[in-house]
Amino acid sequence: MLPEELLLTTLSEQFPCRELQIRQLAALYNPPLPSPPTLVVHGLNATGKSSIVRGVLETRKIPYAIVNSRECITGRHLLERTLAACLDAVEEADPDTPLDRSPYARCENISALFVHLQQLLEGKDQFVLVFDSIDKQREAPPTLLPALARLGELIPNLSTILIISVPRPRFLHTASTPSVHFPSYTRDEAILIVSRRPPSIFLEPPSPSKEYTDDLAAEDNAWVWTRFLGVVWDSQAKSAARDVASFRALADKLWDPFVAPIRDGTFGTRDFSRLLVHRRAIFQGDSALVDRVVPKEADEGRAKARVNHDLPYFSKYLLCAAYLASYNPARQDSIYFMKVSEKKRRKRAGGGSTPGRAAHRKISRHLLTPSAFPLDRLLAIFRAILPHDAPATADVYTAIATLNSLRLLLRSGAAGADPLDGSCKWRVNYGWEYVRDLGRSVGLEMGEYLAGAVDA
Repeated sequence: MLPEELLLTTLSEQFPCRELQIRQLAALYNPPLPSPPTLVVHGLNATGKSSIVRGVLETRKIPYAIVNSRECITGRHLLERTLAACLDAVEEADPDTPLDRSPYARCENISALFVHLQQLLEGKDQFVLVFDSIDKQREAPPTLLPALARLGELIPNLSTILIISVPRPRFLHTASTPSVHFPSYTRDEAILIVSRRPPSIFLEPPSPSKEYTDDLAAEDNAWVWTRFLGVVWDSQAKSAARDVASFRALADKLWDPFVAPIRDGTFGTRDFSRLLVHRRAIFQGDSALVDRVVPKEADEGRAKARVNHDLPYFSKYLLCAAYLASYNPARQDSIYFMKVSEKKRRKRAGGGSTPGRAAHRKISRHLLTPSAFPLDRLLAIFRAILPHDAPATADVYTAIATLNSLRLLLRSGAAGADPLDGSCKWRVNYGWEYVRDLGRSVGLEMGEYLAGAVDA
């Protein structure tokens, strides 16, 4: 095998499923043959663009400098980082020749960068300048990309590589720039790449005294890991983690919960079908797709430790009575709350108001704005729904004043009026879900007393 073929084979083994792109880059950058002044390398995230470009340039032993545009916050910052990276690369390629950096102290615009690079690379061999993720550059002027693409045309021994995600039509203002496309990995290619480094099933290596050797453990790791990756891709990754980096991160999150039954001895290393049925729940949720700063266990512990501020017994009935007084018509109080009309109330419960008017009501009552009600009506409904004798009137008034201070009951009268005056009207400041749960905590089904059919 020729030395060049050997180098390309080594790169293909290091970066599988990218043989075509490696050969294209190796053909374009092959000293002493001339290289294109500008090359566009495009593809989605995690498709191997930057790593393969770096590997080809190192294999060809071409001096190069890579500038990560994501790390540059302004256009001037990008130019200064570019000049500094070129100075470091030239100094590394020729360490015996001292380099005076004082003339390259400032680089304010693209013209200054051109002058500095022309002076720096004068009399040098071929040099490649790579701009990684240049389309993600912040505060970039619209002429930045076309100007960077012209550097290779103005400086004879300089070649520029622009690595981008998706090229826009004529974004370089020219149609003669060659490009190399890195397509997304398919299912089989992604599984092949991620399966090259399988994690261990067991947390501790096998004991030397047992028959389970390191070779058998490595074989079981690869066998289970490859089949596990296929399940992860089919269940979640193909729709939510299509690139290799996200696929690997998702598989690492699900690996420990998946092999836990193997570690505790419930299943063997070759019982993959039974293990998959037993642990199928971890592939049905989306918890692994959500990145969390606080662990889920800490969230659950915090929720359990949360203090429950419960209301007194009679205050709950007062809130239920206030909701009924606010959302039930006053003319139907005799139907729902009179003791002598118990059978009639049960027969008409859920029927709403009169049949003629109920047919025209299209919005449920508990979705409307709460109506104001007098204090006497609240006390009457409170005594009607209470299953035993009511407490003293003073205690009820104290509870109403407390609920008013908690902003659960609001006064609708004048600002200076007595809050316990009979002429003062009230309204509720809570919704149906709250009062439904409040009523169920004391054994009261609010849906039986509320006018109109309400689903519990």
